[in-house]
Amino acid sequence: MKQLWTRRQILLAAAAGSLAACGRPTMPGQELDLWTLQLAPKFNPYFADLLADWTRSHPGLPVRWTDLPWGSVERKLLAAVFARTAPDLVNLNPPFAANLASKGGLSDLSPLLTSDVEERYLPSVWQACRDDEAGQIAIPWYLTVRLSLVNRSLLDQAGIATPPRYWSEIPDFARRLRDKTGRYGLFVTVVPDDSAEMLETLVQMGVQLLDDRRRAAFDRPAGRRAFRFWTDLYRAGLLPREVVSQGQRRAIELFQSGDLALAATGAEFLRSIQTNAPGVAAVTEPHPPLTGPDGTANVALMTLAVPSQSHRREEAVDFAAYLTNAANQTRFATEARVLPSSRQALMTIRNALEQEQPTTAAEVQIRAARLLSAQTLETARVLVPALPGIKRLQKILYTQLQKAMLDQIGSDQAVVSAAEEWNQYSRSRWPDA
Repeated sequence: MKQLWTRRQILLAAAAGSLAACGRPTMPGQELDLWTLQLAPKFNPYFADLLADWTRSHPGLPVRWTDLPWGSVERKLLAAVFARTAPDLVNLNPPFAANLASKGGLSDLSPLLTSDVEERYLPSVWQACRDDEAGQIAIPWYLTVRLSLVNRSLLDQAGIATPPRYWSEIPDFARRLRDKTGRYGLFVTVVPDDSAEMLETLVQMGVQLLDDRRRAAFDRPAGRRAFRFWTDLYRAGLLPREVVSQGQRRAIELFQSGDLALAATGAEFLRSIQTNAPGVAAVTEPHPPLTGPDGTANVALMTLAVPSQSHRREEAVDFAAYLTNAANQTRFATEARVLPSSRQALMTIRNALEQEQPTTAAEVQIRAARLLSAQTLETARVLVPALPGIKRLQKILYTQLQKAMLDQIGSDQAVVSAAEEWNQYSRSRWPDA
């Protein structure tokens, strides 16, 4: 059963539709509309070249590019869907793509794709763009792999030779850091509408989130152990107090101020650390990410989807294939310091990194981090499935975990309460599951 739109979403859509009516009228069929996330103005030259090349080979199909701030895309896209002004191709993350697809808002691309297209992309990220009910709802674009950026100076002060590789090593690591330096080992937020890192961490710890009927599967021993792990860590004062009130951006702030020993983030953030905190950057080392016992790392993926309202779906898929071909992904991933979803582009970038001979300490550091990211991708996948309602599940789990951390309820009770709340939602949304 498809979820009904909320009254708030309808009002937002109506307001946005009224505003759109005051602006430039939409002329369907004249051009393809592409929406991306947080790429302008840094990548304006890249898109200028890319769109010029496309127009030369497709003179009758120009593309209008619109870039949106990260925080506004969901609201604007929902509004555009209601106003029937949705773009032909939109840059989404998998959770929002799954939610939109469950409401009939995205096209199943399967009939529009050639038989060999899947072979062009990394298998793990291609699979992450599929939905059991809605089909192939997106094409993978670019991705990042989380690393452990480590403040070597703090580890030396605490007498720690190597940073932790597994979550099971974190309690001892965090306690030694706190006792010896007064600083914190790591920061993982439980703010409900922020990063999915905690959700991904639960999966790495062996927690099955949902069963085949989309009912709670986390109310089992592995889920209770994981909730107890984070609750005990927080109550012992081994996590910053702000993990319950501030998002993952706070981790970078604490790391740059020298108050955090390990920041779980992508290689692309090294440049900003070098700029904002050169002293900390000078003692920063990239290390493999924290994982569970099986060593599986997480991939954060960005995709391209075709809204079901598009009248030019075939052309939109052609443009998505062009945008994500090996040559264009290689250039974009190099400029953005991210990783491509294209197998050929990844091979090209990895070979280039292995042959690169940087001349400054900053570039040596960035090369090491990017090469490690490319190597980590071999044992990485999208850990949290892009299921409808996954953001609701995150909110429920985080809210109950917050209560346990703040000693309002026990950690086992937090798991039970989260399961009850999710199952109530799940039964109302998928009664026949």
